[in-house]
Amino acid sequence: MENLKQKAPVQVSQNYWIKTVAIFFVGWILMYATRTIFNPIMGVVGQEFNLSNTQLGLANSIFFLTYAIFQIPSGMMGDKIGRKIVISLGFVVLAISTYLSGIATTFVMFLVIRAIAGMGQGAYYGPQYALSTEAIPESKRTIGNAIINSGMAFGTSGGYLLSSKMVLENGAHWSKPFFMMAIPTIIMSVIFYTMLKEKVVQPGEEAKQAAQTETKEKISLKEIFSNRNLLASFILCFTSIYANFVIITWLPQFLIAERGFEGASVGFIASLVPWASIPGALIFARINDKTGATKKLVYILVPLATLSVFSIAFVTNRSLLIFFLILYGLTGKLALDPIVVTFVAKNAPANSLGTTLSAYNFIGMSGSILAPYLTGYLSDQLGSMQVGFYLSCILLVIGLIAFAILANDKKTQKI
Repeated sequence: MENLKQKAPVQVSQNYWIKTVAIFFVGWILMYATRTIFNPIMGVVGQEFNLSNTQLGLANSIFFLTYAIFQIPSGMMGDKIGRKIVISLGFVVLAISTYLSGIATTFVMFLVIRAIAGMGQGAYYGPQYALSTEAIPESKRTIGNAIINSGMAFGTSGGYLLSSKMVLENGAHWSKPFFMMAIPTIIMSVIFYTMLKEKVVQPGEEAKQAAQTETKEKISLKEIFSNRNLLASFILCFTSIYANFVIITWLPQFLIAERGFEGASVGFIASLVPWASIPGALIFARINDKTGATKKLVYILVPLATLSVFSIAFVTNRSLLIFFLILYGLTGKLALDPIVVTFVAKNAPANSLGTTLSAYNFIGMSGSILAPYLTGYLSDQLGSMQVGFYLSCILLVIGLIAFAILANDKKTQKI
């Protein structure tokens, strides 16, 4: 195994960024597929273990709790010893725990295994975006991140369709999707380690890279959290992810229990959100790369996403429901994230990019901890999941207001 210490940057070809984007795109497919295979079959698992909606929500929340906790440590570790080794080891843990999820014989065992899976996924976000940010030319950074992010959409849809087809329609045991997803996940861990380069320098940017190396600074969490632009991004990320995981976690069950969908149609209708997010993310990312109008795009996307989340819970007409699911996909978290990630990267302290991005995702994914459990709890108490959707709309408005107040064009301004 190669030395884990940081190596000198390697000169790469002009097309290296394309390979990097493709690899991380597949990585996100597997990340989200291993998450979402559980969601369409929550009711089946609940029947086997005799669980309430609150307990089913806990199964997702415990996963995202460990995922969030491991964000900052993995980012700091990646900045210190190497990002690709952290990512590769994380995928090994994810593959093993995904397989073991399928052999759980008690709910407590299932919770413990899902918590370990969350740890494995927690190693990905910060190191991944640090590597891709260095590899992608600045003029293509938002669109590159959008392509990478679209793997989340493919993975979400794939997870929905795989488990709903196998279990809800064909009657297979709920464990089968977990067994299937473990195989490509372990293969991907090898691809990360063998095909990625740890430190790269773009053609023509050797002098810039040398200057950055000479001015290397100590990683400072205080500097990260006192930056107004970063704090604004963190708050917006939290509220956006909260709403997204209300939908990702509970939409399949909401369609079954409160809108009368059945079988594989559950996976198909729920997949409208990730499918619509792909063109949305690419279009708005391209606009951001050309104009740099991050705040204007936020002011367009977040209100439309809020309207669509409210309407998904409110409308009963199936045609309108499908329209607002598509609208949320076009304007929601997956469309917003590449824009905000690029904004965060521009405002990150020197030589702490992985740590900054991990902090960003740690704050954001805290929303994914609360959303599954709280929505399940509200459903048990009030007899409907609608209130959980409405709460996420309130949080989106709060996130928009915070971003409007805090974000500015001055990179170094502190609180």
